[in-house]
Amino acid sequence: MEDEFEFPTAGEMNVNNDLDMDMDAELPEVTPVFKVGEEREIGKSGLKKKLVKEGEGWETPGKGDEVEDYSHLFYNVGQVIKGWDEGIKTMKKGEQAIFTIPSELAYGKTGSSPTIPPNATLQFDVELISWTSVKDICKDGGITKRILKEGEQWQNPKDMDEVFVKYVAWLEDGSLISKSDGVEFTVRDDAFGEMGKLASGVECAVPPNATLQIDLELVSWKTVSEITKDKRVLKKIIKEGEGYECPNDGAIVQVKLTGMLDDGTVFLKKGYDEDPFEFKVDEEQVIDGLDRAVKTMKKGEIALVTIEPNYAFGSSESCQELAVIPANSTVYYEVEMVSFVKVYGRKESWEMYTSEKIEAACKKKKKEMLCLKLANMREPQGDMRSDEEKQQAKLLKLTSYLNNAACKLKLKDYKQVEKLCTKVLEIDSRNVKALYRRAQAYIQLVDLDLAELDIKKALEIDPDNRDVKSEYRMLKEKVKEYNKEEAQFYGNMFAKMNKLEQIRTANKAAKQEAVSMPIDSKA
Repeated sequence: MEDEFEFPTAGEMNVNNDLDMDMDAELPEVTPVFKVGEEREIGKSGLKKKLVKEGEGWETPGKGDEVEDYSHLFYNVGQVIKGWDEGIKTMKKGEQAIFTIPSELAYGKTGSSPTIPPNATLQFDVELISWTSVKDICKDGGITKRILKEGEQWQNPKDMDEVFVKYVAWLEDGSLISKSDGVEFTVRDDAFGEMGKLASGVECAVPPNATLQIDLELVSWKTVSEITKDKRVLKKIIKEGEGYECPNDGAIVQVKLTGMLDDGTVFLKKGYDEDPFEFKVDEEQVIDGLDRAVKTMKKGEIALVTIEPNYAFGSSESCQELAVIPANSTVYYEVEMVSFVKVYGRKESWEMYTSEKIEAACKKKKKEMLCLKLANMREPQGDMRSDEEKQQAKLLKLTSYLNNAACKLKLKDYKQVEKLCTKVLEIDSRNVKALYRRAQAYIQLVDLDLAELDIKKALEIDPDNRDVKSEYRMLKEKVKEYNKEEAQFYGNMFAKMNKLEQIRTANKAAKQEAVSMPIDSKA
């Protein structure tokens, strides 16, 4: 469960998925540098290469690539005699070379009737015209990719990114399956599924377990990133921003903002007709999910932010400028980062020691307590606030109580955590964060029954919440450990009581025996 005082981590670099990073794989042999006219041995099996004409660039064909030379069109590396195969892998585009191939790397003792005798050494004059890269995507032959045209730069789409492609798909016999001049989908979506596909118009059916061939062009894609670890706040970049800097806590940001519901209803529009909408980051001036998302945006960036209820307006209805947001709504914001002014001199979270983080959290708590007092203020002549003002005051109370509870958790003041979360639940009985944090406090206070009640209720409301599930597993382990310790305690206690009883019985028997023994008379 994300808490208000969890500090952001540095972004991960998008690594090219095509790079083979298998550290156990054998490293390729280094190709020796040749001069025109020079002949040298390649490897240790007697294969020789004489350079006739230099090639271009530095790339050479790899295993499985389809190669075109002056005499052999489109053969796969790995499907010809070994010597030719080894030689071709050392050539660059446009290069010409003469290869002397010993019989062991050619046709061996049997030769190739009728033209090649046994144990024959062969010579080939080869010019490498071009090649097509063929990659084994899954490393098991299940999916292979033949690159017809190289793309730009080095980045690739990753899970959750939305890609825009053109494609034609057909079966091995050439039957058309599907075709599109432009379609957008999420990378993790299945194309046709394990059950195949029914026939439609000129497109044939796809039988189960069919091998498909797809001519695919990646036109573009939009990066989708997880703003929170529980994936309840997502950001899809519509337009890339400038540079690399993003706002930090306390920064003043200026944005253009449109808020929408699932059905497309616009409930908020700011910064378009007048000056850009301005607010201060991490000051609770906007909903939590939006606050977190803008901290990842660059100047000029346009993004669509998806925010689930926990980070939006929660389980309460909210009146906004243009529409009412129903309870438990997922909301969408199209945000354009016009500009921002960072706060300099303030340490980023990753630069802070734990003590500094706690101090920062406590300062924030004091500020929020002041906001809470303002939220509780009433007009002199009674409560004359509008419904929207009342709703904002309610949200401010909930946020202040929850942030205060997060701070108290860090300070290990579990009694106060329980009180603050109870206040939240009195206002919003279905607040998952409050149930989760109160359960954490109960566990530390060894009130395991109450902790279990809170966790079960939180899972009823949000059954897919990974953090609550994790806490439930931890609670079960605690219960097992507690029961084991309790059993051991009572076992030891009963063992001691049994031992005392045995001692009492033995002492009693000894006394009775002493009384019954005759007293010796003096002689």
